[in-house]
Amino acid sequence: MKRSGWIALLIIITSCGGHETQVAITTANAVDTVPVFILHDTAVSKIIELPAELLPLEQANIAARVQGYIKEVKVDIGDKVHQGETLAVIEAPELQTKYEEYEASLQAAKAKYMSSADAYSRMNKAARASSAGIVAPVDLERSRNQYLADSASYEASRRLAQSYKEVAGYLVIKAPFDGVVTARNVDRGAIVGNNQTLLTLQNIQTLRLRVAVPELYIAAGDLHKETAFRVDAYPEKLFTAVLTRKSNSIDATTRTEIWEYRYKNNSGQLKAGEFAYVKLNLQRTGNSFIVPPTAIATTQERKFVIKVYKGKAEWVDIRQGLSTDRGIEIFGNLANNDTLVMLATDERKPGNSAYWKLAK
Repeated sequence: MKRSGWIALLIIITSCGGHETQVAITTANAVDTVPVFILHDTAVSKIIELPAELLPLEQANIAARVQGYIKEVKVDIGDKVHQGETLAVIEAPELQTKYEEYEASLQAAKAKYMSSADAYSRMNKAARASSAGIVAPVDLERSRNQYLADSASYEASRRLAQSYKEVAGYLVIKAPFDGVVTARNVDRGAIVGNNQTLLTLQNIQTLRLRVAVPELYIAAGDLHKETAFRVDAYPEKLFTAVLTRKSNSIDATTRTEIWEYRYKNNSGQLKAGEFAYVKLNLQRTGNSFIVPPTAIATTQERKFVIKVYKGKAEWVDIRQGLSTDRGIEIFGNLANNDTLVMLATDERKPGNSAYWKLAK
């Protein structure tokens, strides 16, 4: 950039008599030359790499539902199990005794109920068949009430026995889904209580790949449903996962949105809990303006570009978007074919004129 100004040349001539003569030669005021470029909108895309985490599709901490002793543990860490397979057995003698007691009470209540039901049925038939009043109404009513009372007692005993039967079923710990045992916390003979974790089971045939995407990038959708990722364990290999969902919420602490991908881990090569690095190909849904970083001027009060309008400089406030290899995405009161200064600075005040030269 050539600054305008006066160039002076001072020549000192010394005469034979020792007197000096000063002659000043000046040039005309030079014109300032400023490189500019024409603004055009374009599709904005960016490839970013973000840290991510591999999580199991399903995970369950298998806990004891009743108090007792561990009678048997049938699995250990690393074992693959199927849904419904027995993992451990708990022994609780007092619970078994209670169950047998309520089963006996159920049988007694059932016998009493069936006896009163039969008696009431016979008396009711006799009352209908006889018109001479052989069966007194009060006796029939008493028999009916006894039948209803025994019926209610039988139903209560049946439900109580059923509840203890279900509780007794908690003594056998079974796998809720297909997976791999990743933790074992008890051994045979150990005393366990309610909600004490015995085993941890993970379904790692499919892994969740979760990545926290910064707020700046969430409006730029991923170009592809599939994305490549790598892990430290296999640095020379790329894996592919498919986008399944987004959290649609910004974390107030990290200012990120969770994007979740699924990876089919049929070979079991990758492990839950591994850190990964995801490459996302982001693109705006519409076109934007991309300018070189030098075209953006920043002061304590504002961030702006300098537009040339009717031969004069004009400051236009802008907001920055994505940083790409072609420049920086900007938003502001700008339009296609606007002329912007290539090297913006707050020293070039609004209203200034110059020789605006299109940069190559």
